[in-house]
Amino acid sequence: MTEHKHLKRRVRERMAKTGESYTSALRQLTGAKAHHHESALLRRFLGGPISEAMLFGLGGGVGFMYFVFDYKGQPPMLTVVAQAHPEPMIPAALRRLGVPFEVHRTGSPRVAERTLRAVLDARGRALCRVGRFQLPWRPDLPFPDPVDVAVTGISDDLVTVDDDRERSLPLAEFMAAWSAVKKDKHQLIEVTEGPAGEPDVAGAVAWTAAHLTGPVLGNAFDVNFGLSGMRKLAAQIPAWDRRWADLSVPLRRLYEGLEVEYTAPGGSRPLYADFLTEAGLDGRAYRAAGDQWSRVSAAALEGVALAELGELVAEAVRLEEQAVAELRAG
Repeated sequence: MTEHKHLKRRVRERMAKTGESYTSALRQLTGAKAHHHESALLRRFLGGPISEAMLFGLGGGVGFMYFVFDYKGQPPMLTVVAQAHPEPMIPAALRRLGVPFEVHRTGSPRVAERTLRAVLDARGRALCRVGRFQLPWRPDLPFPDPVDVAVTGISDDLVTVDDDRERSLPLAEFMAAWSAVKKDKHQLIEVTEGPAGEPDVAGAVAWTAAHLTGPVLGNAFDVNFGLSGMRKLAAQIPAWDRRWADLSVPLRRLYEGLEVEYTAPGGSRPLYADFLTEAGLDGRAYRAAGDQWSRVSAAALEGVALAELGELVAEAVRLEEQAVAELRAG
């Protein structure tokens, strides 16, 4: 908890110097990105006028998943995913945008490399799903979590990729990361043409509302998703001290899940509010929910009492229930 106290002091000092709000100062000090990875990546990949917010909403927008995983030799791993999940966002956004594309997969690294080089020769770029933590500039963690990157070139066995910014790595290291995702082995998305017709905003909104309020996987784990997952989080927080001897572990993970990992700041709710506004719908309820989730993440890093944190999450759930009711009503 000493780390939390030091961070809180630094946040207050920055607020006094810059006039920023608590959450803005917190994001600056902790390095939280202001964008959503997949949506920003796809916007750069496609070019043109389509906004990150529109691509985010078309890709499924907001969601919620709350799990605590147990790994041998490690403390329990709390995971919160605030974006739509588990459907990959980029293919969904391309479909609803009316962009023709082809998905290539193969179990053979040799075939995968040959396909990648051919697509680069024909299109100049490709979207590849790789192991997030197998990329040398990302944390070295033993989990095969996927992340999408754009490959923009191969020269002298050096691969150039767009992963929030342009980076390069040896072909052998890229192939190892590309081979690490077992479910989507060597997945490559080739965009063959530009957008055709109007984006399917109504279908995207309906999909998001359904997955926040109803089944996501169709099995017993659905209790961990959507509004149900949020309620479970609020109910379990007051007893976290029974599961973690060091509360800074789950508190930091809660912050990361709401502000940094698999999300844009504020649990992606402000970005989704921008999507709704751009689509001619009312985004105010999701903006309010996003503000509340940022209060939750700030309180987690401050190290507030668990009962108080649970109450903050309960208020976020109330705002989410209101927001999704408006979403379903149209």
